[in-house]
Amino acid sequence: MGQYLLKLPKMGESVAEATVTKWLKEIGETIAIDEPIVEIATDKVDTDVTSEVEGILLEKRCLENETIKVGEVLLVIETLGEDNSDVEQKGLQKQSFSEIFQVELPKTSLFHEEDIPGIVEKELTKPLAKSETIVSSQVFSNASRFYSPLVRNIAKEEGITQLELDQILGTGKDQRVTKNDVLNYIKSKGVTPEKTHPNPSPNTISKPILTSATESFRELTRMEKLISEHMSSSIKTAAHVQSFIEADVTDLWNWRSKVKDSFESRVNEKLTFTPLFMTAVIKALRDFPELNSSLQEDKIIIKQQINLGMATALPDGNLIVPVIKNADHLNLIGLAKAVNDLSNRARKNQLQPDEIQGGTYTITNIGNFGSIMGTPIINQPQVGILAIGAIRKMPAVIETEEGDFIGIRRKVILTHSYDHRIINGATGGLFVQKVTEYLENWDEHLPF
Repeated sequence: MGQYLLKLPKMGESVAEATVTKWLKEIGETIAIDEPIVEIATDKVDTDVTSEVEGILLEKRCLENETIKVGEVLLVIETLGEDNSDVEQKGLQKQSFSEIFQVELPKTSLFHEEDIPGIVEKELTKPLAKSETIVSSQVFSNASRFYSPLVRNIAKEEGITQLELDQILGTGKDQRVTKNDVLNYIKSKGVTPEKTHPNPSPNTISKPILTSATESFRELTRMEKLISEHMSSSIKTAAHVQSFIEADVTDLWNWRSKVKDSFESRVNEKLTFTPLFMTAVIKALRDFPELNSSLQEDKIIIKQQINLGMATALPDGNLIVPVIKNADHLNLIGLAKAVNDLSNRARKNQLQPDEIQGGTYTITNIGNFGSIMGTPIINQPQVGILAIGAIRKMPAVIETEEGDFIGIRRKVILTHSYDHRIINGATGGLFVQKVTEYLENWDEHLPF
């Protein structure tokens, strides 16, 4: 047998850490190869971590709601059918008996394996020396509070006493102290412990939020916090400005109504309006490549690939933006397949981290919720986003050779939000005008 240290895997170039959201296995349970052990969440997506070996879960290195970095150890598995030499050849770390139980064995080899339990009991029950009782930075879980091995190790390395640790306010589940809580405390240790953590008093203990009988409250979810940070950062970073235009999509509506059934029977995919609008956006991005760019310091980086993000509503009301990579290389069938696949898996929380990053331009169909228009926030580091309102029947003036008359047309309001730091009003307005032209002059003979 050996020990396998399962580390947090790399989940994309921009993903540096993840939060443990739920343990699927408990200590002592058997684990099979490729079996999910723990659920984790990044600022991109939620996913499972699976095992590469079979064995028994020996140790958890972090608690639920704790954040760890890529490459740090999540858990320890006692492998089955391997000896220690096999583990060493794989570059994995071993822990000795004394390290696991944190006792010091006699510095002699003149004892047998059956003597170990007696030695351990003797070491664990041995009274502490006087100096150890006075200066003790060793941290244990007390009767009223649990500390993870990671938190205990950090506290031990930084010389944080048990008394100090007990006074740190925990932000984890059930007010448990997380790694970030300890690190924040370490940063604030420029002030003496007596001033930083005095004895608890009514003024220092965190107060619960008081509500009346007609009010209720809840904490922000992890995703809501991430969305809040991302949107606030975008507002602070980009100079948002909008251009609005009304598009007549009557011909597009009629064409889709005519071909949607044959399209589905032929390629086994539903034809929604999203890939149709994407087709127009892709053409317009080719005409205005500066909208397919990003700003880094004083440099404008124009992207060669058109990677379209599409805002997708989740069952809990939150939004996620899966990305169709190289969307300009796909025909209408390819776009329809990609849209349907990504949106379905997004709602089932089955997206991979790489599938929600790398976007160069984003569209959001707010018309699905009945909104006729909106002012979307740019998805950083992109420089533009297009909001598609609800398609409505509207009275309109129709010009003909015989004269003008009033008719019923299907119209939609398009809102283009763009970064005014590098996209001027003319470019931003002409771009959405070009999208409108492609929609209003839809090619009825467009091949599938």
